[in-house]
Amino acid sequence: MTGTVVGSKQMSSRGANRMSEEPGAHRRVPRGYVYADHIPYETPESLDDLRGRTTGVIQVAPPISTAPDPRYDLSDEAMVKHLYSAVVRDGNAQDQEALLHRATLMRLWPELNLPVRCRAIWESKFPALVVRAARTA
Repeated sequence: MTGTVVGSKQMSSRGANRMSEEPGAHRRVPRGYVYADHIPYETPESLDDLRGRTTGVIQVAPPISTAPDPRYDLSDEAMVKHLYSAVVRDGNAQDQEALLHRATLMRLWPELNLPVRCRAIWESKFPALVVRAARTA
């Protein structure tokens, strides 16, 4: 039987619209799959690239925040912690470089609300963050 290859599946010329013999097979998640283990986290090349502001109000866009009014007042410590957690977790390297300030990140690092894997990726790339966290513990 001749067929057409689409992706990694081969379809017969008679059933070209059938992607799988088993309904819903393409939607199955492998046993033991944990989504959190596959979230891509970005980091800047260097902590020295972090040149964010330390005063004023910052407005961010998705995916960092999807709030109706995503503004962060940098004079409010709680807002700064929330902003830094969101930027580290959800921002790309360009966002991180533009919004994070190196000294502020170092100071707040132990208190940021981050997924374990995200924190591990950053600390693996930037050992100075681990040292800072150990000093405050």
